[in-house]
Amino acid sequence: MMSLKVAPYDPVDYFKPPEDVAFYLKAALKENDPALLAHALGVVLRARGMEYIAERTGGSRKQLYRTLSDQGNPQLDTLMSMVDAMGLRLSSRPIESEPAAAWW
Repeated sequence: MMSLKVAPYDPVDYFKPPEDVAFYLKAALKENDPALLAHALGVVLRARGMEYIAERTGGSRKQLYRTLSDQGNPQLDTLMSMVDAMGLRLSSRPIESEPAAAWW
C-alpha cells in the first residue's frame, strides 16, 4: 500500500486580495470564539508581515506573537491597532436569528 504524502496547509499561502483576508476574519468573528479570532488574526498578521505590523502598531514582533498566543488576551486598543495596520475595519451586524424589534 502506498503512503499518501501531503504538504502542510497554511492559509497564509492563499490570501490574495484584501477581500480574502476580510472573508477569513469575518468567518472567525462569526464563531464568537476569542481564541479562534486571536489565531485568525495571527495568521493574517503573518501574511501581511509581522515586522511590518509591529512597526505600524508601535510594538514588537515578540509582543504581537505573545498577545495572540493561547495565553494572550489582547486589549481592545491593541486589537484595533492591529486591524488598522492590516488595512481593515471591524464591523458588526445583527445576528440573523435575532429579531431586531425584540432587542430594541
